[in-house]
Amino acid sequence: MAVGATATKQHLSAAAAAARRPSLLHLAAVAVLCSLCYLLGIWHHGGFSASPAAASSSPSVSIATAVSCASPTTTQTAVPASSSSAGPLDFAAHHTAEGMEEAQSAPRQRTYEACPAKHSEYTPCEDVERSLRFPRDRLVYRERHCPSDGERLRCLVPAPRGYRTPFPWPASRDLAWFANVPHKELTVEKAVQNWIHVEGDRFRFPGGGTMFPRGAGAYIDDIGKLIPLRDGSIRTALDTGCGVASWGAYLLSRDILAMSFAPRDSHEAQVQFALERGVPAMIGVLASNRLTYPARSFDMAHCSRCLIPWQLYDGLYLIEVDRILRPGGYWILSGPPINWKKHYKGWERTKEDLNAEQQQIEAVAKSLCWKKIKEVGDIAIWQKPTNHIHCKTIRKVIKSPPFCSNSNPDAAWYDKMEACITPLPEVSDLKEVAGGELKKWPERLTAVPPRIASGSIEGVTEEMFVEDTELWKKRVGHYKSVIPELGRKGRYRNLLDMNAKFGGFAAALVNDPVWVMNMVPTVGNSTTLGVIYERGLIGSYQDWCEGMSTYPRTYDLIHADSLFTLYDGRCEMENILLEMDRILRPEGTVIIRDDVDLLVKIKSIADGMRWNSQIVDHEDGPLVREKLLLVVKTYWTLGDSKQ
Repeated sequence: MAVGATATKQHLSAAAAAARRPSLLHLAAVAVLCSLCYLLGIWHHGGFSASPAAASSSPSVSIATAVSCASPTTTQTAVPASSSSAGPLDFAAHHTAEGMEEAQSAPRQRTYEACPAKHSEYTPCEDVERSLRFPRDRLVYRERHCPSDGERLRCLVPAPRGYRTPFPWPASRDLAWFANVPHKELTVEKAVQNWIHVEGDRFRFPGGGTMFPRGAGAYIDDIGKLIPLRDGSIRTALDTGCGVASWGAYLLSRDILAMSFAPRDSHEAQVQFALERGVPAMIGVLASNRLTYPARSFDMAHCSRCLIPWQLYDGLYLIEVDRILRPGGYWILSGPPINWKKHYKGWERTKEDLNAEQQQIEAVAKSLCWKKIKEVGDIAIWQKPTNHIHCKTIRKVIKSPPFCSNSNPDAAWYDKMEACITPLPEVSDLKEVAGGELKKWPERLTAVPPRIASGSIEGVTEEMFVEDTELWKKRVGHYKSVIPELGRKGRYRNLLDMNAKFGGFAAALVNDPVWVMNMVPTVGNSTTLGVIYERGLIGSYQDWCEGMSTYPRTYDLIHADSLFTLYDGRCEMENILLEMDRILRPEGTVIIRDDVDLLVKIKSIADGMRWNSQIVDHEDGPLVREKLLLVVKTYWTLGDSKQ
């Protein structure tokens, strides 16, 4: 019995073991399922066509390798694939003069619809209809008046039908496509002044102006006979009431960078024409608010028949020019009332009226302690003192306007203009330049700015500035490696840095045929905008919870460094991204540098905005949490079937 029982147990054990062993059929089924999953994964991450070499090259432009691993102390974050393709982004422009063929892309779901056609030139904070709610006195209605949350457009501003990539610089100085800015008003109104002509499917800009019929180049040469324009001492300029910005356009060949501004509707689309030409410009007006620049920003300011009433309101507008002029800076005036004895009939004004106006302007300039350099022909030039030692002495005699007290001279975001002189920094000697003397261009670009050297910017040292300059050389080099088109002349012209800090991004690109608008957010350390101007660069204050004072399709490339971290919790990410889309040109590029978790959220919105995007590694490798979101805006216009 024992032997039989033992045999029975052994038989049962063997049967159980056999039952636990997988059959060949089971093994085959598992193998097939694993193979299918593997093949499906390859297809999802880019198809079967890429060779191993292609897959491993330039990992920074491949979604599949965008975030490959994390450091032991870093949380792993899954990075979604591009909504349209996992291959490298196409940064090239296709809708140029040579061809208007539409780039082919795989269809995808549109989260954001196109705005109605009437919003093709929508400027949210200078909306013409909204402006009519505000006082017309002193042009207050033309200042910034941004929409409330309930008035915001949450749609994509369309490009006009037939939109083409603008001509590359320097051809763009003289040419623009009619389809891009379809307005003929200026060609009629300013026909005899050589502002702009229509020639078939394009505009031509002869370089003329109201007060420079021989052209902007000859006019600037006349100015150069009176003040030094070629020795590097003058680098930053402000053009008030700029027209189509021919003065600023022709200064560029002299290494002078002008910020040009004009109101939204003074002449139809004048600032838009300037930007199409590849010339720095913004919508702006001298009304009741300070201009959005810090004190001591510009080496030179200019008005050529700009129609600004300099003599009115106790000289308030000249007082504002004085605030933003550097010590020793120049103010240039041409047009009424200068040379009125020659032009009074053409201006249809009386001799007495024009003479009185000039005397009032002369009196205001004298009260600001300006020195009149010279008046020759149609041009008059004044110079601001290099310090206020003498000016404070004569305040005992000339008491108006007084010096301002207890106000931040750099505050200029909805801050009201004041009828008082902004005092220059104290000096110990009559020959000393208040605030510190600047190096000549181009040395001033990399020299430590006086605001930093003097310790007037809290928490910023000279060493930090030097390190930042070198860091951005490295970063821009990395950008050019992942965006090869960035290194090709002619692909990009108008660039925007949304969080510029010291202007390091712009400084690293100074030898490229581009210009950068350096925006300093008002919610951060806005004192750095003064540093940007001391380096010989230009920019403005900006709150990115609001729209920017520019037209749609202004910029070829937008750069945003840690911007979304700065605004996290302050306003909706969606609103900032829609504003970026508004001011970005079709087939334009965006570089967003931020924490990977934020980039994943941004990408989820961007993929519904007709943007193609990829998250790629930081220049220091995949273990760094900060990464880059690279974007190419797709080409589409009014009337497209996919609109």
